[in-house]
Amino acid sequence: MKTIKLYKSLKARLFLIAIMVVAFTFNSCEQFDLEEDPTESLLAVVPYTNIGELDLAVTGIYGQLNKAAWMTTFYVNGWSGDDMTTHRASNKADFREYDQRNVLPSNGRSLENWRGVYSMVLAANTVLANLEGVELTDAAGQDQLTGETYFLRGLMFYHLARVFGEIPLPLTLEVDTEIGKSTQEEVYAQIESDMLLAESLLPTSSNVGASRPNKGSARAILARLYLDWAGYPVKDNSKYAQAASSAKQVIDNAGSHGFGLVDDMASLYTVAGRENIESLFTIVYCASCGLPNRKHGKLGLPGGAPTNGWQETFAEIRFYEDFPEGARKDATYHDEMPLDAAGDMTSDVANADSFLPWTEFKDQQNPIFRKIVGPFEEGTWNGFESDRNDYYMRYAELLLIYAEASGEAGTAGTDAWEALNMVRRRAGLADVSSADGTIQDLAYQERKWELAGEYLRYNDLVRKEQVEAALGGTSRDPQTTIGTMFDGDGNPTPTPLTEPSNPILGTLDQSNYFAPIPQSEIDRLPNLAN
Repeated sequence: MKTIKLYKSLKARLFLIAIMVVAFTFNSCEQFDLEEDPTESLLAVVPYTNIGELDLAVTGIYGQLNKAAWMTTFYVNGWSGDDMTTHRASNKADFREYDQRNVLPSNGRSLENWRGVYSMVLAANTVLANLEGVELTDAAGQDQLTGETYFLRGLMFYHLARVFGEIPLPLTLEVDTEIGKSTQEEVYAQIESDMLLAESLLPTSSNVGASRPNKGSARAILARLYLDWAGYPVKDNSKYAQAASSAKQVIDNAGSHGFGLVDDMASLYTVAGRENIESLFTIVYCASCGLPNRKHGKLGLPGGAPTNGWQETFAEIRFYEDFPEGARKDATYHDEMPLDAAGDMTSDVANADSFLPWTEFKDQQNPIFRKIVGPFEEGTWNGFESDRNDYYMRYAELLLIYAEASGEAGTAGTDAWEALNMVRRRAGLADVSSADGTIQDLAYQERKWELAGEYLRYNDLVRKEQVEAALGGTSRDPQTTIGTMFDGDGNPTPTPLTEPSNPILGTLDQSNYFAPIPQSEIDRLPNLAN
């Protein structure tokens, strides 16, 4: 193994940390060109002398998170699900590769995601290295910030593992030019270790929405991790019991952690409702501060008049057609656009002159996600940057994990059924019971609808080995036939809609469940190819 330890002066270290904080405060509209290897760091081991230095460094990790997550590149794997699709042409080729399960090693979004996340991992490793043997006078503050560092590192390993499967696990500032991929079990074990350490150090509660995680945030991520661990590719069934017990632990202490369901699901996807008790961990944005969220608004609208959208994210038609009617569907989708008398989109929905149905959209005919576009009254659809936050995990998902994992573990009681039915009641649906099926199957199905458009669906298809069932054959073909479609110039073209916008090109078996590691990273670290 070839390793090199890097040491720099205190002045250099603080200067580089300050640069990270500037990135946190003044994020630009340009894509970031990160040139770090996943085993290199420009920061070095100089122990912290006060809580201010530590706080500055951890703030820098959050800066790296914002830098990695501000665009949809961060969630590129989401296009692999059967709930969402992208434009059939234009400049969305990298998204289409995921949409069509034909991801190439040269995919630019894969590379940007990889480098952005590992940049954050390296920042976390620097903080942990600088904390070795350090006991600051503010012991509680040191514990919290150390816990946040472990939480963020574990979260990013997990984020990459869901996209790429087996990944390298750099844990120090030593540059290992011979680093290779860790097995899936090793990756899960490292994530578990980081989250357990985080849980032991974090406070019981934090701010509303937990943009600074608390003990419940870490335990909730563990519940999700164990559910994945029980599924493909490891398929360790013993982890279902751990998923259930972890979820129940958070549920039983939800009041102390500051977690719960909001009454109106639609309020989650608004600027006004961006800070709420349902988010178990939140990535925060502020456009006026130079930290915009660039995953909403125009990005979810089709091109051409009257929207002139960025046509990046659309709803799959078959999924939309199968979606149960009611309040949750209304909170998830827009199936028409409000127009004023001049035929332009308007925020004054109550006084709209007409409504344009999705079947008559120009350029591409797909329903659009209200979760992404936002409510028309809010007006965020008129731009591509907003103050909307990202909910990395919601309390509703935790309730469904508890129901599903309890069923799989054979321990489901009335409280597990109640967790499932809490989510259904908010959606305006009737309670279910064992007369309707097994709780694990019902909870898995409920996740399909509850989390639609949140870039999570494909992960469920992988762990349940349902990729072929959801994406193969005619499963994505629309049930609706549209009498008239329109070309890019708005000219009507009578065409029946009989297949998805982006048909599957790659294989749907387990060999293609995960994206390939970017080729440029393999070129620099050849053992990643093994």
